Amino acid sequence: MSDTIISILMLTGVLLTGGAVYVSRKGDRRRALLMLIAALVMFANVTIWLVPVK
Repeated sequence: MSDTIISILMLTGVLLTGGAVYVSRKGDRRRALLMLIAALVMFANVTIWLVPVK
């Protein structure tokens, strides 16, 4: 179950990053910045979950 959630978060982060690039080219920089921040939060969550615990 955990692997599925991590995979979905990674795919969503990649899609948000691509969407931010697309929206930025359209001229809506504020929405693009918010999408990039959301993607970075998702990547940070995945990184935290994958850190090995002793």
